[in-house]
Amino acid sequence: MNLQYKDFEKILNIGISLSKEKDRNHMLIAILEKGMEVTNCDAGTLYLYENNELTFKLMKTLSKGINRGMNEPIDDMPPVPMEEKNVCSYSAIHREVVNIPDVYNSSRFDFSGPRKYDSLTGYRTKSQLVVPLENNENELIGVLQLINAMDETGNVIAFDPQYEIIIRSLGSMAAIELTNLSYVEALKMQIYSFVEALTTALEERTPYNALHTKNVEKYVCILADYITKLNRQGKCEEKFEARQIEQLRLAALLHDIGKMVVPLSIMNKATRLDKEIEKIDERFKLLKALYEIDMLRGSITSEEYREIVADLDEELEFIHKIDIIDCVDDEAYEHICRLAVKKHVDKDGNVLPYLTEREVSCLSIRSGTLTMQERKEMENHVVMTSKILEKVQFYKGFSMVPKWVGAHHEYLDGSGYPKQLKGDELDLETRLLTVVDIYDALTASDRPYKDPISKEGAIDILKNMANRGKVDLKLVEWLDEALEQQK
Repeated sequence: MNLQYKDFEKILNIGISLSKEKDRNHMLIAILEKGMEVTNCDAGTLYLYENNELTFKLMKTLSKGINRGMNEPIDDMPPVPMEEKNVCSYSAIHREVVNIPDVYNSSRFDFSGPRKYDSLTGYRTKSQLVVPLENNENELIGVLQLINAMDETGNVIAFDPQYEIIIRSLGSMAAIELTNLSYVEALKMQIYSFVEALTTALEERTPYNALHTKNVEKYVCILADYITKLNRQGKCEEKFEARQIEQLRLAALLHDIGKMVVPLSIMNKATRLDKEIEKIDERFKLLKALYEIDMLRGSITSEEYREIVADLDEELEFIHKIDIIDCVDDEAYEHICRLAVKKHVDKDGNVLPYLTEREVSCLSIRSGTLTMQERKEMENHVVMTSKILEKVQFYKGFSMVPKWVGAHHEYLDGSGYPKQLKGDELDLETRLLTVVDIYDALTASDRPYKDPISKEGAIDILKNMANRGKVDLKLVEWLDEALEQQK
């Protein structure tokens, strides 16, 4: 047989297609199928060199309709030991192409395995072409075993020797691409291990935030997978490729990394006053003692003293109530303003206010537990996250992560932070991360400063935000549907 131009063209096209493949399993399948296609053979097996033995990865026989290892591992086939009596092992050990015209008429290797297989299945193994897969660093990646070459009429023939160099070249190209993919996977693992280290550091400071990070990663994957499913069904234009989901996962894991620089007194502030309530309790005890001294000195009557003590008790009870409620209404705010001016003045003119300026500021918080200054420090975690990630040299597969992470607190109407981005300035991935982040923050059951909201309540809040132009309504609706399917 003489190779024609179309044969060389086919081989070159195969090499090009292998270089473009980014999925390892798809690459392995392509190696087997292209090798079978080039040699026009009926069957093939792809082994990978792992732990000093050859592991069955893929098996395909056209005439029997056998196609194993494509979707699940071949666990019922024991690995082939690296012994020279096995033709595949011999090829791997010596890095040599082995061409056997008829295994039944060959005593060179132990072919009891193929013969046993043939007796059980009725198949007739005849010709074999076994090719080691080596990369450009002379590392063994695996072995490609091709079985039963066929002529134009479908008769089994020996493999033409001209195919040996072709398949070996094909195997080398494939091995190099597999190695490159392995390097990419190793790089990804390095990035993820770096992220895990940062997350561990954050967890040591605030355990609840580490759980939030893992939850956001989980919800990101659930929502992205659901949107892609809708796209396959023709129900939406949006979709996420595997590489986009990988980037989203990493963005989810890194989105709060800047909180490492936020003071714990702010991160873990459970109430408006938090531990400062203890100082107020002690101060009110002191106030009662000071007023008692005033009574003993005759500055106030015993009746006035009892009225003042009753007022102190009422005010302290009010302070404890305001400290933990969700929202401060106008009536409560006016009461706080009146309380802010109350003070004790002794005979020497020394003044002791019932509340400090900071305490008044904390109690006056309309919603939540953080003052304006504390909220600014908390919001600064996004800026710090961006600064941290600017120091990381992300390879191109993760190049969008810093952008998405740095904008996950922005809103569609431009009212978010830190850059007040809006509308089309926010990628779909950023908008998705925002919705998921808010959802978990609302439903979290381990936050020291709030009670959890139900799934239905959180979705209602997100829909209300969407109706006010802050988040993407369709993403909220898809999240709702995706979570329902998880039940």
